[in-house]
Amino acid sequence: MIKNHIYSERTAGIAVKNMAMDADTFQQFLDTIRRFVEERLIPMEHKVASDDLVPNELKHEMAMMGLFGLTIPEEYGGIGVTMEEEARICMELGRTSPAFRSVFGTSIGIGSQGILIDGTEQQKQKYLPKIATGDCVASFALTEPEAGSDAAHLRTTAILCDDHYIFNGTKRYITNAPTADILTVMARTNPEIDGAAGVSSFIVERNTPGLSFGKPERKMGQQGAHVCDVIFNNCRVPANNLIGGVEGVGFKTAMKVLDRGRLHLAAVCVGHANRSLEEALAYACERKQFGQAIAEFQLIQAMLANTKADIYAARCMTIDAAKRHDAGKNVSTEAASAKMFASEMCGRAVDNAVQIFGGSGYIADHGIERMYRDARLYRIYEGTTQIQQIIIARNMIREWRENL
Repeated sequence: MIKNHIYSERTAGIAVKNMAMDADTFQQFLDTIRRFVEERLIPMEHKVASDDLVPNELKHEMAMMGLFGLTIPEEYGGIGVTMEEEARICMELGRTSPAFRSVFGTSIGIGSQGILIDGTEQQKQKYLPKIATGDCVASFALTEPEAGSDAAHLRTTAILCDDHYIFNGTKRYITNAPTADILTVMARTNPEIDGAAGVSSFIVERNTPGLSFGKPERKMGQQGAHVCDVIFNNCRVPANNLIGGVEGVGFKTAMKVLDRGRLHLAAVCVGHANRSLEEALAYACERKQFGQAIAEFQLIQAMLANTKADIYAARCMTIDAAKRHDAGKNVSTEAASAKMFASEMCGRAVDNAVQIFGGSGYIADHGIERMYRDARLYRIYEGTTQIQQIIIARNMIREWRENL
């Protein structure tokens, strides 16, 4: 159960600021995040879901902890965690409402990583330090009404005109767009090339003329995390905002970003599933039927055991893939495998938790039904399960042919 300790924002901020990221220091940071989740975030879950809003004071505490700069190197004002460290952090953050992670999730992931990986030094110096402090929220605009899974055939155009690109088109379901200060946008710079080679990536600031935003969408779950359309109507973006200064490599940039994003999400799924198991186990040990705790019934034990094994498998997959990523290996297959397995596993875990809670699991007071709804999105974004299957299979086939 949640302990009634007082979370020390000041202590957490100092710990991060002086972090050398040796094993002991990282463990202290991880312990700080765990306490923050238990003592500050979990108690606020119902309110955030009801208000559809994460309070500003919690956002400030997250910034003080350094959470907006997790993946940004120290030279740009961040912490610069490894992929393995990021995964372990996400397993802790995943134990609470995904709305909290969403506050900084796009900033440390798909919103900033394109700039970090392929941006010019000038672009890195201009944007990354502000993202790291939480002063600049970054989002990622790839999906369109006619191009979600088929991202290589997006239709938003960016046509060079003197020293500006003129954008026209619409992006859909863009996480954090309602509050984003900058967006990493994928657009077609060469309309004559239909596929990925005609796509480029850009940094678009919120106050850019011709840029507007749709109303936030009502969603099945994940209240407090906001998405909306991003609309470009003759939007004038400076040519200097072309990421890396090179046209035609935007799709490759997006794919590099998504490998890390999929491992990030796989770790979140592990945390989400683990929380649902903790809740289900506690309920099963306390709830009595036929004169004994329902945890004594073998069919309940089977659900608990299957979920435990599933979580262990997903955790091992994710950590192994993260280590491979840190070693500089191509982890396209491993990242897709981890994301696919972990997100599907998470769905099974929360379904088992609802079943163990029985009728109480369908009632909002316990929070399990909210966790069930929140988990459903994991199998869709960062590439659906079916897209992960295609990635894995195509990689297998290509490797087989290369080894002939």
